Amino acid sequence: MLRYSREVAFAAADVYARAAESRGSWDTRLEALIVDAILRGENTDALRSRIAALGWKAQERFTVMVGNSPSEPSASYVSELRRLAGRYAEDALVGIQGDRLILILGGVQDRETAYLKLSEMFAPGPVVYGPEAGSLLEASGSAQSAFAGLTAARAWPAAPRPVAADDLLPERVISGDEAARRSLVKNIYRPLVAASNGLVETLGTYLELGHSLEATARELFVHANTVRYRLKRVCDVTGWDPLLPREAFVLQAALVVGRLSAPPKAPAERHSTRNQP
Repeated sequence: MLRYSREVAFAAADVYARAAESRGSWDTRLEALIVDAILRGENTDALRSRIAALGWKAQERFTVMVGNSPSEPSASYVSELRRLAGRYAEDALVGIQGDRLILILGGVQDRETAYLKLSEMFAPGPVVYGPEAGSLLEASGSAQSAFAGLTAARAWPAAPRPVAADDLLPERVISGDEAARRSLVKNIYRPLVAASNGLVETLGTYLELGHSLEATARELFVHANTVRYRLKRVCDVTGWDPLLPREAFVLQAALVVGRLSAPPKAPAERHSTRNQP
């Protein structure tokens, strides 16, 4: 009985080990399918079922980080990355597609610390994180912004690591990202136009005259303190400070794309004087 019980125990252990290995492989394949579906923007019942099967718990604060992956990532590397992500987020999905590493986070608490620590796990190069999404199914927008930012990041060599995709809006517009153009128009240009009080004119003049308060005041025939007040109002309305060079560049890009998106003004009618006495 003792001999047979040992054999049964070893056989049972082997069965459990194979089942655990099979379960681990299935979870890995399921995770890869979910990451791919989110990147492609799927919103189907099948995706919801896969997310539920994976045991996803987070209900808010979803974001996507992208960057370069190690040349030869090992299974231990992915496990270590997942453990590190678990310290700062309720849930995490890891995907490696070619030379790109995708990290989908849910329920992040301390975002600045989390992004900084997790960026150390990426290979050398820019690391970009997208804006927060309201649900995992809406995270495709965050992923698209992050990938667009990763493409445009080389145009800003001094960019921090990691960098927010929204901080790369001018570079993304120049690289042809339509979502970035719409964001600049919606979140910066139109609020400035709606605020009135000469904010667009003052900002445009200030940027064109080399960021000089005095030159702007002379050009607009107002006091320098009026220019300061209006520029502060620009910061209050948009969240971008024109007194900071990098943020002034973002505002200037918003003015450019906003003016291009506005319908052209109809030319003033010219009354012909021909055949008039």
